[in-house]
Amino acid sequence: MLERLKEIRLEAAERLEACKDEAELEALNVSVLGRSGALTEVLRAMGAMHKTKRAEVGQAANALKRELEEKIAAKRKALSLRLAELKLLKETLDITEPGRLLCKRGRLHPMTLAYREIRDALVGMGFIPFDGPEVELDEYCFTLLNIPPGHPARDVQDTFYINESVVLRPHTSPCQIRSLKQLEPPFRVVIPGRCFRVDEPDASHSPVFMQMEGLVVDRHITLSDLKGTLETFAHAVFGEDVKTRFRPSYFPFTEPSAEMDISCTICKGKGCRVCKGSGWLEILGSGVTNPHVIENCGLDPHEWSAFAFGLGVDRVASLKYGIPDIRLQYENDARFLSQF
Repeated sequence: MLERLKEIRLEAAERLEACKDEAELEALNVSVLGRSGALTEVLRAMGAMHKTKRAEVGQAANALKRELEEKIAAKRKALSLRLAELKLLKETLDITEPGRLLCKRGRLHPMTLAYREIRDALVGMGFIPFDGPEVELDEYCFTLLNIPPGHPARDVQDTFYINESVVLRPHTSPCQIRSLKQLEPPFRVVIPGRCFRVDEPDASHSPVFMQMEGLVVDRHITLSDLKGTLETFAHAVFGEDVKTRFRPSYFPFTEPSAEMDISCTICKGKGCRVCKGSGWLEILGSGVTNPHVIENCGLDPHEWSAFAFGLGVDRVASLKYGIPDIRLQYENDARFLSQF
């Protein structure tokens, strides 16, 4: 039996040394110390031994049992620490590893890019953002802007009517009325927003479009103030090399009125298909605010004067990025948008 105990010790030591995980260690524990284990069989066989021999074998067997229990416990602890170490190494973040692109980055819409350029240029000149509803009162869209019922300018707008007194705004100009009624002059506001008109979509028209409008209210406003502001704005958005010119025009809510052209951004004023060979592109409408509009909003036109201007954001985007068809900006084609 003593020889058998020596064999068990040597075999257990070899297996213990070779154990690589908890499962192998548990198998060793069961095969040696379990109910049917090798050492347990020795202890059961002691009953048939002589009393003197039984004491010697029992002492050696118990000593081996304690020894193996301690070694198995130590091995279990060592395996646990090694497992934790490997897990920590696996989960460690390597801050020197190059980043991985998990998905394609989104792109800003060309109208968003154009809008931000226009906004930043005007905010840099002291304008503050002002907003109004898309579903607007007929009174604010037309009557208070010096366009009474029956005025031919109402037909030009091709307005979507909700009912007799409520419309989808055909321009951002009703926000001029709201700002004149709500804000204390002097002030400068920039008004962005969607507008709606009954229109057949084509390369240059859309029933839904984005406008931005500016309004400056102060004492002693003149046409030269408007001209200087718009020239500065054009250079900020289209570059210092761009040229500007003003042409007389007519809007019911401004007097005098003017349209501003810029030298063609495609051909640099030499003449091309986009500018129809003229070298110039119409960019916005403007004018000194009609005194009747100021009076309609409860201000004294003898004390306060103003100028206003408005432009299409989609048109600016088309000119800046060479977009040939305005419909591309509203169709959300990923192939088109990915170019910006």
